Amino acid sequence: MAQDEANEPQQNPDVQEQIDTSGQDAENLVDLVIAASEARQAAVIETPARIDGVMLGRLLGIETDGGALVDWPGCPIMGGQKARAMTPISPGDVGRGVALLFEGADPAKPVVMGLLFEGSLTTASEAVMQFARGGMQATMDGERVVLSAENEIVLRCGEASITLTRAGKIILRGEYISSRSSGMNRIQGGSVQIN
Repeated sequence: MAQDEANEPQQNPDVQEQIDTSGQDAENLVDLVIAASEARQAAVIETPARIDGVMLGRLLGIETDGGALVDWPGCPIMGGQKARAMTPISPGDVGRGVALLFEGADPAKPVVMGLLFEGSLTTASEAVMQFARGGMQATMDGERVVLSAENEIVLRCGEASITLTRAGKIILRGEYISSRSSGMNRIQGGSVQIN
């Protein structure tokens, strides 16, 4: 029996103390993990059930199908959410501010209503603004305006119109057409018909 007692391992009092406190440390560790998790959940901005009115956000990118990837305060998806656009956007617009509305006030359905202008046209004389939708393009650089279309451009005001066609025709229509010049007024063509 004495030999059995001699073979029994002796416990160091310091080790026993470590074992006792490790149980408390485990409880403290669990408490710390729970507290950290609650703090993270409290820090998350909850997305409201409805978003009425305009929300300002940022264009993060353009997806392969042409859809916009946007972010805004309270966006439920990290890395941005896919949005439809009411205005033309291009890869050069990535990083610009956007004005967003939400279809049916649903935060899951953002729509880009426009790009925010950042800068001043008065200081950027060479700034070029472009509008492109379908086959039409308008370019304004402060010195001239170029309108381009695939088939036809019509400028209309009341009963008057100027039509430019793809075939090279220019058609002037109006109740009264006046042609005045302080210099020479010349009419030239393959054939000229009057009446």
